[in-house]
Amino acid sequence: MTTNLPAPNPVAVVTGAARGIGLGIAQWFLARGWRVAAWDNDAETLAQGEQALDAPGRVLAVHCDVSRPDEVARATARTAEHFGRIDALVNNAGVATFKPTLDTSFDEWRWVMATNLDGAFLCTQAVAPVMLKTGGGAVVNIASISGLRASTLRVAYGTSKAALIHLTKQHATELGTVGIRVNAIAPGPVETEMAKKVHSEAIRRDYFAVIPLARYGEIAEIANAVGFLCSPAAGYINGQVLAVDGGFDGAGVGLPTLRETPRPGA
Repeated sequence: MTTNLPAPNPVAVVTGAARGIGLGIAQWFLARGWRVAAWDNDAETLAQGEQALDAPGRVLAVHCDVSRPDEVARATARTAEHFGRIDALVNNAGVATFKPTLDTSFDEWRWVMATNLDGAFLCTQAVAPVMLKTGGGAVVNIASISGLRASTLRVAYGTSKAALIHLTKQHATELGTVGIRVNAIAPGPVETEMAKKVHSEAIRRDYFAVIPLARYGEIAEIANAVGFLCSPAAGYINGQVLAVDGGFDGAGVGLPTLRETPRPGA
């Protein structure tokens, strides 16, 4: 379906691949001739995701909690044995708790950090040696707009994503020298099933008011950005953070009242 793929058909590891953005990313790779190792810690949903991907022989579903070093090591070994190579790693697995700072327990803080930050560290550390056996590869970390700008109720989540952005730069600086590019994307609000459940109409209106494109992103748009960063077309991009957010971060305070001011000549 595309050209410029490494031979044999490359392999992408996608964590948190059972649903939502992770599943969409896995679908992007499959549609372009890649093979996919879908890692997730929810066995039941992972089985459903594997069925939805509907690509026998090209998908390996691996039950894995990325916050546990032993499970990451086993998942990496199983993937390498099954496919013989790994060309891309997408650290998408993530969790969140949205509470005021003073109401966030240490256990909740550690739960978020263990998956969102420790998980990316562990997976990259485990997968990179496999990539090097076939000449290198690409890592994309799924950060968040919350890692670029602070907001209420996100002390653990936002801090984990900000740290993930710096981890991206650390890894890019070191691993780039041996042929592994490491970048991150920072999605804004995305139309996922979870967002539909937890974002009230008032919250949606607020987001529309401060995002210049006045809408949520689509899962496919996030997957497109990830796929680009993993592709040869992004061969000289390393250590960068791409905000896929409709202009949310670039707009700064983005006061809705000012945006409603008629344009000159209107």
